[in-house]
Amino acid sequence: MKPDNRYGSLAATVYHLDKPIGRSFGDIEFYRDLLGPPRGSVLEPACGNGRVLIPLLEAGYDIYGFDASEEMLAHCLKACRRRGLRAALSRQRFEDFAYEQSFEALILPAGSFQLVTDAALARRVLRRLRRALLPRGRLILDLDPLSGLAEPEAALRAWQSGEDRLTLSESAVKTDFVRQMRVSELTYERWRDGELVERQAETFSLRFWGVLEMELALREAGFADIAVHADYRRGAAPERSTGALTFEASAPPA
Repeated sequence: MKPDNRYGSLAATVYHLDKPIGRSFGDIEFYRDLLGPPRGSVLEPACGNGRVLIPLLEAGYDIYGFDASEEMLAHCLKACRRRGLRAALSRQRFEDFAYEQSFEALILPAGSFQLVTDAALARRVLRRLRRALLPRGRLILDLDPLSGLAEPEAALRAWQSGEDRLTLSESAVKTDFVRQMRVSELTYERWRDGELVERQAETFSLRFWGVLEMELALREAGFADIAVHADYRRGAAPERSTGALTFEASAPPA
């Protein structure tokens, strides 16, 4: 059985077309505001194609990144080389990533933490994230609101890349309201001159968290000074219409 959320070659290409380097949903600017002036080292787990990592690198942050997808990292490395940037990238996973150093901040934009779909594993990952921080270091983490669990799947989408047309269709596999998980089947296709030349199917799973549930999980993992910001507005309280939640928490002092 293929693993969920693999981001193989065609999926990584579509992601890079849909979310190119520097494309912001308000998150890049907000993360820079929360981080403040560059100081210390920053780590982005699940950095993907570098959509957020590369703008921060260009802004002077000493930023590291890892991802489980070799294909996504290849896009990030290529983009860095094109810009003359040197990036500290590695292929690692949430559950067992390791560095010799500790970090001033960890950032997880775009709901990447939701790719960890087992609740017990997610709590262990939070503890690993806390241990990767310097004393009083900060974790900044995005989540989709819990209401997204019941949202319908997107319609067929398409992108043009040179002479190729790439399409993505999504079909629901299951929505588990007990485990707060949504599983979809994503089908990626590459068309050229009206002919299908490549097709890849992947299972995509996300776990959704309640606001209080995440706050409790962060405290259980050893974090303190927890704040929640709605829709990339500092101090804005979550509302029914909120589309993005950003949790900010600190590691304990030495």
